[in-house]
Amino acid sequence: MSTPKPANSDLWAHREIAPDIVLRPIAGGDGPALAAAHRKNRAHLAPWDPLRSESFFRDDAQSVEALNLHAACRDGQMLPLVLCAGDRIIGRATLSGISGGPFCSANLGYWVDAEFTGRGLARAAIARTAEIARNSLGLHRLQAAALPHNAASRAVLRASGFHEIGLAPAYLQIAGTWQDHVLSQLILHDSEWPAAAKPIPG
Repeated sequence: MSTPKPANSDLWAHREIAPDIVLRPIAGGDGPALAAAHRKNRAHLAPWDPLRSESFFRDDAQSVEALNLHAACRDGQMLPLVLCAGDRIIGRATLSGISGGPFCSANLGYWVDAEFTGRGLARAAIARTAEIARNSLGLHRLQAAALPHNAASRAVLRASGFHEIGLAPAYLQIAGTWQDHVLSQLILHDSEWPAAAKPIPG
């Protein structure tokens, strides 16, 4: 099955999603900023992330990760985006498992720095990422997974036009335990999207 390639220069654009907040593709030199973001949000993200080794939070480890993600983006395997406030990385939005052919789909993941939650940034980032998926990658569908008790994430996805489609038992190993996840999908060529998404507060 073919995978869409990120040849479109629009994929590499920097998009302002809020005053002084930019969504852009990850760069090979983002490692130290990524490490700082993960260290700052370690407790905030721990309940929703896989277990992380101490090395994960080091600048050198995140520098390797940034280079790998940037290469994967150029190969069309995924689209890793970062939310930036100046030189700081304050979140991520990622399309992974990008597939072409009859499936034409990708998985969406995202997080926002604890300091910046409650400002509509997650929804703004999801909206822009979905636009890229449809208009630049030509995808038909996005899928996202949330823990059943992650009410905030499920609400963000619903407000972004996603519809819950089922429960996947023991879907991902999160915080050291195989946990069920609620799966949601967004059909990008649905005539109701993006109108179905609720307005993002200004």
